Amino acid sequence: MCQENVVLCAASAYEQKFYLNEDFADLPEGIKEDLKIICVLFTAEVGGVLIMEFGPEGDLQLRVDVAEEDILYDEIGSGLKIKQLQQERAELFESLEMYYRVFFLGDTTGLE
Repeated sequence: MCQENVVLCAASAYEQKFYLNEDFADLPEGIKEDLKIICVLFTAEVGGVLIMEFGPEGDLQLRVDVAEEDILYDEIGSGLKIKQLQQERAELFESLEMYYRVFFLGDTTGLE
């Protein structure tokens, strides 16, 4: 199994940019647009850099990096927003996890 996290996508409030890992270019356009909207709106609302990445077991993690001098970053709002996204977008996140496990980790056990 892979030992490192694999970045799916990220958005930065500092650079006002969105990044999608080119390894995931085969995702449907609608999913890629959803990811962009989720990431960009998150960073516009709470600041920082939102990184969506897969852990070694294929679990999708949302992580926020913040510049030390960022006094406008809302740490409490960030935690609440991540919980909200995990609830509201649970189906999307579970589908992405399954996609990653099957196509990147070669795990087909959940497909029976």
